[in-house]
Amino acid sequence: MNGLYSVGVFLILITILVFVHEMGHYLVARRAGVRVETFSIGFGREIVGWTDKTGTRWKISWLPLGGYVKFFGDTGPSSAGPGAEIAPEDRQFSFHHKPLASRAAIVVAGPVTNFLFAILVFAGMYATFGQPYTSPVIAEVQPDTVAAAAGFRGGDRVVEIDGFSVQRFEDLMQIVLSSPGREMEFVLLRDGAQVVLNATPGTRVLIDRSGKERQVGYLGVRASGFEQIRRNPIEAVWYAGKQTWFVSAQTLVTVGRMISGTAPADDLRGPVGIAQLSGEVAQFGLEPVLELIALLSISLGLINLFPVPLLDGGHLLFYAFEAVRGRPLGPRAQEYGFRLGLALVLMLMIFATWRDFVRPDGMIDIMRELF
Repeated sequence: MNGLYSVGVFLILITILVFVHEMGHYLVARRAGVRVETFSIGFGREIVGWTDKTGTRWKISWLPLGGYVKFFGDTGPSSAGPGAEIAPEDRQFSFHHKPLASRAAIVVAGPVTNFLFAILVFAGMYATFGQPYTSPVIAEVQPDTVAAAAGFRGGDRVVEIDGFSVQRFEDLMQIVLSSPGREMEFVLLRDGAQVVLNATPGTRVLIDRSGKERQVGYLGVRASGFEQIRRNPIEAVWYAGKQTWFVSAQTLVTVGRMISGTAPADDLRGPVGIAQLSGEVAQFGLEPVLELIALLSISLGLINLFPVPLLDGGHLLFYAFEAVRGRPLGPRAQEYGFRLGLALVLMLMIFATWRDFVRPDGMIDIMRELF
């Protein structure tokens, strides 16, 4: 039953995120005068669908791990290139006959919409449930810890960690918890003067509410207190934008460390892992689910911007070559590029799914822990 529940929650979340992403492509394409033939949630054979008055076929397909928008003249869902020769009078509706700037705007609209959706979700949370907030001032340094050895003191205000601005104690928590064993530079304010300290977070095991364990970074400091601040709509959007930027930057840093081999791939999750995570989070109520969907939306936006053929970032890479060369890459070069992109995406999916099956731990509720 738990497995079916997790899969059900996962399918709902992924459907929402795919719809948001593809709707970004769809809206900008229609604005640019491109005819949209298909808007599909999922791949493969159609389960249910309908055709609107503009000729777009809206459908849900049997493999619900993604989706696509197919434009007039495309050879397939990936929009790799024009198909059969298009009549001159129909070229105005073809994606591939639009100016380079229009095509780039249509492609980038998907990831951008994911970021905007994350901001909207965070803003809604901050305006209703409130934003978790604790001043980034250290109330206490625990003895015989990394913080004590590095020279932290009670009353220090954390301003920056490795170039990332710290506005809340929660920012400090997110960075340290995700960085066990990595030396970091901390910029503090102490008695009105700036102090720079280097410290390497230790490692400790946290146990979530379901009894599962995970290794996280540990510094040895405590905050003065925790509160939920309900923001007005303007403040909510402002802080939601900052949170989206913070999460995006931290995600890119983590991915970079994984690629360079300086961080383990423990946090990499495939469909199985995300399904498990979705089911566990859903048990704790609406607020954690909303936070998860915002985080997943950010991840989807970032992944699609990676310069890998088959993804939106791969299309943008081809357009960059086109802008420099003054003409598109040849069909063969694009075909090889998309084959390479497909291979890379499949390899990542296989690796992430394998990590899901060998992972010893599940979702951990760490954001409310003192560390």
